[in-house]
Amino acid sequence: MNVAPILETKRLRLRAHRREDFEALAAMWACPEVVRYIGGEPFGHQASWSRLVRYAGMWSISGYGFWAIEERDTGRFVGEAGFIESHRDALPQWHGLPEAGWCLVEDVHGRGYGKESLEAICSWGDEHFPLGTQTVCMIESGNIASRKLAEGAGFMETGRTMIGKDELILFQRERGETR
Repeated sequence: MNVAPILETKRLRLRAHRREDFEALAAMWACPEVVRYIGGEPFGHQASWSRLVRYAGMWSISGYGFWAIEERDTGRFVGEAGFIESHRDALPQWHGLPEAGWCLVEDVHGRGYGKESLEAICSWGDEHFPLGTQTVCMIESGNIASRKLAEGAGFMETGRTMIGKDELILFQRERGETR
């Protein structure tokens, strides 16, 4: 069984999710500001629990997944980042590709934690995904901060699509690309 390895940055530790993360994870996904550009609707406990379980299962099935992000100094859960194989009906061309994602609790927005986390997961992907692997991500068109993060990590816009009422920008990154 594959388990998320520990990644460390200057201020953060990315590690496997634990059952003890559930309340903080659920609070993050219930925050309207956090989900503003991720469908816009806060998640209930059931949806948050499903996320937590999915994260653990993804490592077991695909050998990659999402990490819980905690502050190194405090051990406080501040978000999550990683890769998922989502098999989105709206994007069949992405089936089998690692899709990057990240989300942070509201009170740490703007502190550079997203950049640190994204750099860490992309570096991990560059070391562990086979040569030529493309990673992808999608970002709601109004989410300027996440667009800048993705572009800074080497993701390039490849198109746009609508999912529900949201216009999403599609990005891809070749293994090892940075800007």
